[in-house]
Amino acid sequence: MQKVIDVQNIRKEYGKTIAVDDISFSVQKGEIFGIVGPNGAGKTTTVESIIGLRKPDEGHVAVLGLNPQSDSKTLGNRIGIQLQHASIPSRMKVWEALDLYASFYERTVPWEPLLENWGLGDKRNAQFDDLSGGQKQRLFIALALINDPEIVFLDELTTGLDPAARHATWDLVSDIREQGKTVVLITHYMDEIEALANRVAIIDQGKVIALDTPANLIANLNAETQINFTAPRSFNAEELASVAGVSAVNQEGNHIRVTGNGPLLAKVAVTLAEHDISPEDLQSHRASLEDVFLAMTGRNIRE
Repeated sequence: MQKVIDVQNIRKEYGKTIAVDDISFSVQKGEIFGIVGPNGAGKTTTVESIIGLRKPDEGHVAVLGLNPQSDSKTLGNRIGIQLQHASIPSRMKVWEALDLYASFYERTVPWEPLLENWGLGDKRNAQFDDLSGGQKQRLFIALALINDPEIVFLDELTTGLDPAARHATWDLVSDIREQGKTVVLITHYMDEIEALANRVAIIDQGKVIALDTPANLIANLNAETQINFTAPRSFNAEELASVAGVSAVNQEGNHIRVTGNGPLLAKVAVTLAEHDISPEDLQSHRASLEDVFLAMTGRNIRE
């Protein structure tokens, strides 16, 4: 696959603080590449070095074969950026923002279809402050796409959105990739990366501590599956100990937790059915990317 971003051994210091410490990775054309980590981990400095807002003290960065520092004007016309703290004047109308941003680039796409594509057609004359959180995020995506970029950087895109708006935004990010563009998604939401990213770099304390597909990172954790349910007190939970893949069975009153590997849910359900038990609260918990993150960093995600 074609490499569109190449980061080699970059380092960035602010006084005595090392923000980025020998980070290397590459991004392939057409993928959604996730960068995750707690605040202060170095991910924002890394991204700012990639797009040319920061100059690394050491190392090398190439984006679309260009140097973000010396080729900043050329590169700026080929990438789209939505930064975490981006904003526009509160009284600026939606169409005015799109028209203004279009003037920044040598080549743009018509912004009128962007309004429709991103669900803002009826908000053309609305002022920025009158938009909902989800509408503001869709506007920022439209602004990042107005120059028809080859790579789109989306930084903390769904922070502050309700669950429905978050999932709707995820669909929009997938649509961007379907257009043949490469997406770099920076977030501290592990479920977001697990749902969207082809590959993910986990950054902490200025270093890449893991880089792989979400599925591989989860599989390499070797975490067991937990099955939880309630059953009549007359049921002897030890009946489940002999089920293939089960490593432990715990019973507290009528609450039962079964731990193990493999297709555990199906096997436990079959055994329960043999005893005429069909619990309505039968639930399975499998390892997630957040479990991987916590196992690697040893602490909660920082706010």
